[in-house]
Amino acid sequence: MKKLAVALAGYGSGGKIYNAPIISGVEGLSITHILTSNPKNVEAAKLDFPTAAVVSSYEEILNNPNVDLVIILLPNHLHFEYAKRALEAGKHVVVEKPITPTTAEADELISLAKEKNLILSVNHNRRYDSDVRTVQKLLKEKKLGDIVEYETHFDRFRPQIKPGWKEQEDIAGSGIVYDLGSHLIDQALTLFGKPEAVYADIRIQRKMAKVPDNFEILLLYPHLKVTLKAGMLVNGKGPTISIFGTRGSFTKFGVDLQEESLKQGKTPQNDPEWGQEPQEIWGQINTIEEQGRYSSEKGDYRILYQNVYQAILGNQELEVTAQQARDVIRVIELAYESNTRRCEMPFS
Repeated sequence: MKKLAVALAGYGSGGKIYNAPIISGVEGLSITHILTSNPKNVEAAKLDFPTAAVVSSYEEILNNPNVDLVIILLPNHLHFEYAKRALEAGKHVVVEKPITPTTAEADELISLAKEKNLILSVNHNRRYDSDVRTVQKLLKEKKLGDIVEYETHFDRFRPQIKPGWKEQEDIAGSGIVYDLGSHLIDQALTLFGKPEAVYADIRIQRKMAKVPDNFEILLLYPHLKVTLKAGMLVNGKGPTISIFGTRGSFTKFGVDLQEESLKQGKTPQNDPEWGQEPQEIWGQINTIEEQGRYSSEKGDYRILYQNVYQAILGNQELEVTAQQARDVIRVIELAYESNTRRCEMPFS
């Protein structure tokens, strides 16, 4: 099997915990370079990948002809600059979600990747969550009839402000809409396609917060309403997914286990039950013909990187495209505009 040399640009929690173990579980991808200057992260990178070159200069990656794929794992406001430089250097690129803070930047990267004939993808890994894959199966089977309403939550209880750039003011791409919202928006667009209009209520609820920490975004379709919600002051959580159709409904509590498993040091390689949800958090289906538990599909974040590998080799079409990721950012832009103007914004 052909090996592709992978360089990680960044080795904070996004690199060390959430990406490196997944990439390492994909046959054909080999992490050969890691860019980081933080002493703690340098030490961790050397321990985790003793044969990889741990570098402090991005040029050492860009100028190395052996590097095939660069994974951008840096704060959101740096995505555009680092992805652009990698594409200009002739490297395939995967950017951590969201692709960029603006559609203008995303459009420039898309154009550049097309010009260079390079793969540009985004780590919208949560479309490979167990619950989303289960909903895809449910919709394909048409057990609920015509879907009229879909609601999903990504809630946390964190009264304190978390240190770091995600909750800092005046940093492009900070705040809950770019962080958790980009996951929920990508999932919805994957399930239902582009909406006709967007309506949003975006708030700062915690007294010390400087950036939005709560949102409700509505994606409006001709015969379907999609509600996306997230907040940092939700203790005692309700359903994560609720779906209503002409033949019945589906309700799901609990979240995909992969993120928590990665935090605990588990990996797809050492966990034979990777991505499989326990029956106690399977969803509940209630239709004209059927009532009871509906078995969850396995979640697997490796699918994204397996597909990127095959797309680079020319064997598969890219599943998570930069254009799809750009549409996520367009929804975010329209959500902020809707919140300011207090009206629906046509999707364009």
